[in-house]
Amino acid sequence: MGTPEFAVETLRALVEGGYNVVAVVTQPDKPVGRHGSVLQPSAVKQYALAAGLPVLQPVKMKDPAFVDELRSYGANLQVVVAFRMLPEVVWAMPKYGTFNVHAALLPQYRGAAPINWAVINGETRTGISTFFLDHDIDTGRVIMREPFDIKPDFDAGDVYDGLMRLGAEVCLRTLGKIVEADGHPEAIAQDELSAAGEVLHAAPKIFKETCMIDWKKPAEAVRNFIRGLSPHPGAWTTLVAADGKRSVLKVYSAEPEFVGCDCEPGTMLRCGRQLGIAAGGGKAVVIRELQAAGKRRMASADFLNGMKDIESCRAE
Repeated sequence: MGTPEFAVETLRALVEGGYNVVAVVTQPDKPVGRHGSVLQPSAVKQYALAAGLPVLQPVKMKDPAFVDELRSYGANLQVVVAFRMLPEVVWAMPKYGTFNVHAALLPQYRGAAPINWAVINGETRTGISTFFLDHDIDTGRVIMREPFDIKPDFDAGDVYDGLMRLGAEVCLRTLGKIVEADGHPEAIAQDELSAAGEVLHAAPKIFKETCMIDWKKPAEAVRNFIRGLSPHPGAWTTLVAADGKRSVLKVYSAEPEFVGCDCEPGTMLRCGRQLGIAAGGGKAVVIRELQAAGKRRMASADFLNGMKDIESCRAE
């Protein structure tokens, strides 16, 4: 059960590993195009059809017709990767239960966007956890955890790619444990995995409003925010031009080193050939790549070439 590209790697590992994948469950095709007249199948559906696997696309997971069809496949085990919340009638159906491949070291970063939030929060390590589903989101007994280092210049896309591959590997190892233990591998309650006094970070779903940059925050926090939302959905700010015209400016990457400045947060300045934007703490964030409204993604040097009065502009 899965939808995005992240889930395809695990499905591929199962198929190529010789496991009998009896069916694939994914989201309904998504309307795309100017008028929403074209239906786009999920990445998981595209792979499943190419591999000759049956595909189920329920609108509602409790739909009796879907539940009956799912039961008819007689699966011993269900594997979930980047999918939606399942009702008990679904996750409790197989003989060996249902386990999830989650892109974080649980109990940290429970929720829909664990990769983004780990980078936003400046973590240097995250990982993959596999756990049995239960009634609450991301709280089940953990079967395996495997760490993954977040390098200083990694953005969310780099972590996504690394965890996508690691997730497939850990899934296969988890399956081995489940089969070896006849469906009852050692699994640890998440309460036992938290250190005394450890603060647990959540990973809620990200919306457009979530992605707005707060330039009053320290430069390091701003840079982490930018890389934690790159390449998708992208951090953004409002560009206020010298004439007062306002437009959206997406920011995709920034230099790891900051420039000292005695400016109000949001002030724009030239840092050599690159764009700098003042943040809190008396430092400016030096922008590498950005995208102005109606333009392509570009280096900040190229953006500056078309903005001769940049010192009269600001970011809000």
